[in-house]
Amino acid sequence: MATPAFANAPSDTRSDTHSDAFDYRLAPRELAPGAYVIVGLKEDFSFTNGGNIVNTGFLVGTEGVIVIDTGPSRRYGEQMLAAIRRVTPLPVVLTLNTHHHPDHFLGNQAFPPATLAALPDTLAALRGEGEAFNANMYRLNGDWMRDTEVVVPGRALAPGRQRIGGRDVELVALGGHTVADLVVVDHDSGTVFAADLVFNGRAATTPHADVARWLAALDALERLPARRWVPGHGEVATDTAPLHETRDWLRWLADTIRSAAEQGLDMNEVFAIPIPPRFAGLALAEQEFRRSVTHLFPAAEQAALAARTR
Repeated sequence: MATPAFANAPSDTRSDTHSDAFDYRLAPRELAPGAYVIVGLKEDFSFTNGGNIVNTGFLVGTEGVIVIDTGPSRRYGEQMLAAIRRVTPLPVVLTLNTHHHPDHFLGNQAFPPATLAALPDTLAALRGEGEAFNANMYRLNGDWMRDTEVVVPGRALAPGRQRIGGRDVELVALGGHTVADLVVVDHDSGTVFAADLVFNGRAATTPHADVARWLAALDALERLPARRWVPGHGEVATDTAPLHETRDWLRWLADTIRSAAEQGLDMNEVFAIPIPPRFAGLALAEQEFRRSVTHLFPAAEQAALAARTR
């Protein structure tokens, strides 16, 4: 399979000289009793950060641990498991991949295979694109990826509310960022792990986006009972500001691309469209805008052409 369009770093093939023994320095933060997050950097993938740009998390119940995403590499997964062990000796009873982007599943090797699970459409996407993602991550992150292999979960998740490991957890199946996006609601703490349906202080990525479906998912998220929100990228929030920020960016992106296609602009002309000042604080806004044009503009052009020929 060809290298996928999901590429969040410049194509640089130099060997890593800044890894400091490939230590991600993962530091779990307890948001509420038993609810932990590990916050990644608001950066592109690079040889310096080893792909540590993602938020992962875990929930500690009375009987076991629920892991929410496993990070970008085998090393990350192993170091995440070691960080969990510093918090609790309880066994991992469920390891979730919220969607099929590589920074969310390539640490799967570190966790008990029987615990790995994802939504059915995510499993299919992992089977179809996982190997290409892994190859691309080696190119983007260098030796941080050593010995990383694709491990597709063997268990298909069904949405719903249940007790898992002694916690009151609800699995919510949505989509729009990818074909299937899992949201984890920890009712014990009021924490919503929204994965990449929500970005905070960072422009959203769109390699598999259905923007209309994504906007509908944000509406559904806003109706959930929550005291705090864990985005897929960016800081944890105690209000819905990151949902509004993500929605605003996506609406502007979709409207801009659609309008440009209707005006007959070419892609280079779309690249030159200025980003509104209200997005000045979003990390990687310029880079993600250009990537999103590459991802989304061809379909907008086709739709505009079809409308003109009716």
